[in-house]
Amino acid sequence: MQLAFILFKYFPYGGLQRDFLRIAQVCQNRGHTVKVYCLSWQGEIPTDFQVEIVSVKAFSNHTKYQKFQQFVEKRLKEEPVDIIIGFNKLPNLDVYYAADGCFKEKALTSRHWLYRFTSRYKLFEAYESAVFSNQSFTQILLISEQQKPFFIQHYQTPEQRFHLLPPGISRDRQRPENALQIRQEFRQEFKLNNDDFLLLLIGSGFKTKGLDRALFGLKNYLEQKQEQEQENVYFYIIGQDNPKQFQDEISKLGIQEQVKIFSGRDDISRFLLAADLLIHPAYHENTGTVLLEALVSGLPVLTTDVCGYAHYINNAQAGVVLPSPYKQEQLNQQLQNIINAPEQRQRWQNNALNYAQKADIYSMPKRAADIILNSRQAHV
Repeated sequence: MQLAFILFKYFPYGGLQRDFLRIAQVCQNRGHTVKVYCLSWQGEIPTDFQVEIVSVKAFSNHTKYQKFQQFVEKRLKEEPVDIIIGFNKLPNLDVYYAADGCFKEKALTSRHWLYRFTSRYKLFEAYESAVFSNQSFTQILLISEQQKPFFIQHYQTPEQRFHLLPPGISRDRQRPENALQIRQEFRQEFKLNNDDFLLLLIGSGFKTKGLDRALFGLKNYLEQKQEQEQENVYFYIIGQDNPKQFQDEISKLGIQEQVKIFSGRDDISRFLLAADLLIHPAYHENTGTVLLEALVSGLPVLTTDVCGYAHYINNAQAGVVLPSPYKQEQLNQQLQNIINAPEQRQRWQNNALNYAQKADIYSMPKRAADIILNSRQAHV
């Protein structure tokens, strides 16, 4: 069959983008043709992918997305395919991969009421309705049940159209046998001592991931640190985002010597093996794939319970999940406790690695491909 995958932007470091790529490659490996429509593509295009980068101009992003959708709709009428799969909410999809939360719920609860009269709101609400309305036939690949009640509440989506997927952590993230060697070489490269504590935050969208909360926690630790406590603490941040706002905050807090910000990288596994704690105090997060990437690497985690995958950290007993409502004082205290408890961190690491051997946290791409290729909208 010919499959059309649609997403606004592809870049190698986004969770949605990586999921798209792995699902599309599984479909291709099963003998199907993969066409991709997007506004931009960063990085290498996989062999035999037919990628069309759509060039449209507009003064606003939502108008650009609308023009993109209209172009793709016209193209698919000219060159029909068997199944249309969207990784952003758009009309006329056979299958939608639900990486994003409920737009309408967020707009109604977190925005001024006048926002509902803007063209941006009207477009995105219409696109979301096109996917989730009870009049739609789009099959929904759900990666977390966290947002499902909101979709049902606002759009009366039939239960049978939701398909809950297991996580899809790539097995190359699993802790290798030479993990200690990689850790040592990394620390030599970055001039870190073996007993230095390395805190790590990974994720595009620093604001959403709670970077400000993590910076306040680090500042608090350094102010409260006693002589007998951890001598050197460093904080590495990796993500495809504009860091200026946070660089200014880092300067105001006076922690420039402890903090480094990196743009998106291809060697994330090295950072996971070299660090002592992943901190992910997100404001909202549909899943939080990096939590599981840390888990299978044996890296303890400090996160918030709003993350869809946070329950895996509790299930594995591999770190601390902060309850809602969020309190900065709790993060500050937990961070201090964790930094000064190497034996506890070792127990968490052992728990994480044991859990990674038995839990189904790898099969998402195969399961997603099964549902796509058997979707009721397929013209076979």
